[in-house]
Amino acid sequence: MIRLGDTEFGYDEAGSGPAVVLLHAGCADRRMWAHPFRVLSGRYRVIRYDWRGYGESGDATGEFAHHEDLLALLDALGVDQAVLVGSSDGGKIALDATLTAPERITALTLVAPGLSGHVWPPSMAARYRERVHDVIGIDRLRSYRAGEVETIDVAELEAYAAAETEFLVAGPGRTRDDLDPQVWELALTMDRLLNERSWTGPHGSARGLVPPAKGRLTEVEVPILVVTGLADVPEILEVSDLLAREIRKARRVDLPETGHLPPLERPEEFTAALTDFLATL
Repeated sequence: MIRLGDTEFGYDEAGSGPAVVLLHAGCADRRMWAHPFRVLSGRYRVIRYDWRGYGESGDATGEFAHHEDLLALLDALGVDQAVLVGSSDGGKIALDATLTAPERITALTLVAPGLSGHVWPPSMAARYRERVHDVIGIDRLRSYRAGEVETIDVAELEAYAAAETEFLVAGPGRTRDDLDPQVWELALTMDRLLNERSWTGPHGSARGLVPPAKGRLTEVEVPILVVTGLADVPEILEVSDLLAREIRKARRVDLPETGHLPPLERPEEFTAALTDFLATL
């Protein structure tokens, strides 16, 4: 554990050499990086941590910014420069940190990344509502997120976490049966925990980058690897298309029959692609 301001953060560190920091997805926590963390530590100083409000880190209270937490973590650990590897919204955080302190980030790997300032099309909301929200009903979900329900209905939590995990980690065209049982169990455990904390804990206010990354992608000058699972949600794949197209030094690796979390679902293939990329820096 490490204290950054008024919040304790859970993290792991291993190896020596150039620093590589792993940022988990918004549907997971730092456990999703088990394989690349272990392999990369043979040649790099590898760091993975839980965002505030996730995993072993403290609750998200008051106003905060995830990318500022990341830069504060680098300061606290004495990391002057690092390669950032961000999955989903972890990719959004990595991009925001790069635009905030470009002198500190030497390269990026963005895995099915989010993008600050991006507005999801109505089709994304419709997919999520149909596949996930309607499992317990949008009104019930809003009550949970507003802290209006004193005791969580365990069956509702289980149903919601299973629906979200299947939709994202397997992908909209696949089911949980397409995932290795161990991958499914860990993904479900992580999703269940984050939703339980979100429904019962304090509700902080996350500040985004101003101005956001969308519209500023030409400012990103570091080498970038964009990794996508081709079975991911189409609207998420469109963000990867945008980044690969607009960032000058971007290259791309697509993994077939893979959903939203390639480092968890296809750890060997993902780590090989990442290792090859790091070797070029």
